[in-house]
Amino acid sequence: MSSVTSTPAPKGLEGIVATNSSICYIDGDLGVLAYRGIDIHELADHSTFEETCYLLWFGRLPNQSELKDLRERLAQERQLDPAIIQFLRTAPKTALPMDVLRTAVSALAFYDADEKNNDHDANVRKAIRLTSQIAMIVAAYDRIRKHKPVVDPDRSLSHAANFLLQLNGTKPSSTAERALDIALILHADHELNASTFAARVTAATLSDMHSAITSAIGALKVRCMEERTRLCSAFWNRLTTKNLIRSLMSATCWRKRKKFRASAIVCTTPKIREPRTSA
Repeated sequence: MSSVTSTPAPKGLEGIVATNSSICYIDGDLGVLAYRGIDIHELADHSTFEETCYLLWFGRLPNQSELKDLRERLAQERQLDPAIIQFLRTAPKTALPMDVLRTAVSALAFYDADEKNNDHDANVRKAIRLTSQIAMIVAAYDRIRKHKPVVDPDRSLSHAANFLLQLNGTKPSSTAERALDIALILHADHELNASTFAARVTAATLSDMHSAITSAIGALKVRCMEERTRLCSAFWNRLTTKNLIRSLMSATCWRKRKKFRASAIVCTTPKIREPRTSA
């Protein structure tokens, strides 16, 4: 008798329950996306990116004092070691932005005050720090490769507004700030996708957070993400400033449009509804 099973193996991890989570819930058939039990439409209508971060990290919505503290901590962490900026300046001109981001995030560990500490409180501090620093790296590298000066952060602004300031060099309008804020909420979590799975595998080895996030960014560089990014970019490019917020907030915005073919862990493309396009 052969010792080799004849049962066909599933394609990657499609249909396999890898873990249970209370952080994010997705029903692709019904087009449902919820963070900690709160529907994404509710968060897009009434929350902010900072408040949503608190919800995802700590399992509940913050009170006013807790939200104020998180905003201040995020603002305080808007700083990059000069060596990171120098790396962005010397990266090969042919380098892909995702490759530069992946390597820069890995290098951030060298200058992190909690580099050798992996307990819970240290990891919370790292999460806050990385949230601010990654946004700064993206904005700084975009300006550097366009031969523009790097813009200093403004700690009085929200996360979204500061990113737009550092990206464009001017303080954004309230409309642009709110539009990006909603976009950040919509993309803050998406259950056990490829990047989350990669990060969990790395974290499960008891490695550090910077290594886990580096793994996650590497997993985002898959070809199946390109179509989703292209469709999302086309959606944004069609919007005018006047109808930007209205379109993002409308629950029926994309219901008559072709739905995204959302990616699973192994980047298969089942035909399911993408909840974020209707938020």
